[in-house]
Amino acid sequence: MKKILFIIDKIELKYFEFNKLVTNFWIIKEFLERKNEVYITTIPNLSLRGDIAYTKCYETFLSNDNIFYKDVLQTKEINSFDIVMFRPDPPVDIDYINATYIFDFVDKPRVINSPAAIRDFNEKLHSVYFKDLMSENIVTSSLKDIEEFLSLNKEIVLKPLNRCFGSGVMYLYEGDPNTRTIINTMTNNETTLVMVQKFIPGVRKGDKRVLTLGDRVLKYCIKKLPTNDDFKFNTHNDNYITKAELTAEELENFSRVAEKLNSMGISMAGLDVIDGKIIEVNVTSPCYFIKEINSLFNVELEKEICDFLLTQSLLSL
Repeated sequence: MKKILFIIDKIELKYFEFNKLVTNFWIIKEFLERKNEVYITTIPNLSLRGDIAYTKCYETFLSNDNIFYKDVLQTKEINSFDIVMFRPDPPVDIDYINATYIFDFVDKPRVINSPAAIRDFNEKLHSVYFKDLMSENIVTSSLKDIEEFLSLNKEIVLKPLNRCFGSGVMYLYEGDPNTRTIINTMTNNETTLVMVQKFIPGVRKGDKRVLTLGDRVLKYCIKKLPTNDDFKFNTHNDNYITKAELTAEELENFSRVAEKLNSMGISMAGLDVIDGKIIEVNVTSPCYFIKEINSLFNVELEKEICDFLLTQSLLSL
């Protein structure tokens, strides 16, 4: 039996129950069904006393095939856990960064993903580690640079560097009368860096979520379709999620990505891919679309994930 801590988002704690859309809850439920002790907490409940890391946390339990937690905060040393799942959602703001520092003083449990690795890996900017697998892009706050990039590529996408789920992403085409307004808004008048990518028309047919686990790519893959009022996927709804397959070339290319990420301490990641090109590498709390994959592929993906996590915890001993 393992003792496991999940650091989840505050909104997940507020509405804690078995929500089939949430990756954390599938994994928590599977761990509990295997008779492990599972606790949950959020970033504000982390602390240091001297050089010892603690958390105030809640114990979870199963009842009638659902998950709940005991509404009593317990204080525990983080080193008393065997596995820690560090999965708060972005934005990766100063509170998020400070939380990763707490884990500089944790050495016993296997922490997935490594908070230091998350701190050092920006989901948009560091995607350029794999620049040969991306479309043309720049990271800048310069109005002139972005206008030149737009003139060269005709259609572009601008992304804030610290958000998730498509929040704040803007599309621009050459000649758009709002060009300067949008660029100045996105860059806070040339003071904030943004990722600027060449627009890939294939996004209108959806983007694939490619999942890594350790140093391998999972064979299960879904496509996220854009909603009727947007050029990108922006709502977690079965109507906008379909079964997808990886080509042999994609499998070979993304296996290299998985190996690189795993070597950095990022064991679980979600690659967003359009026409074989990576547009983003999700490392903070990547959604594994377990409900949809289980249904589409007739598998129990949560079991495979938990098998991996338990094996990793044994390797860290």
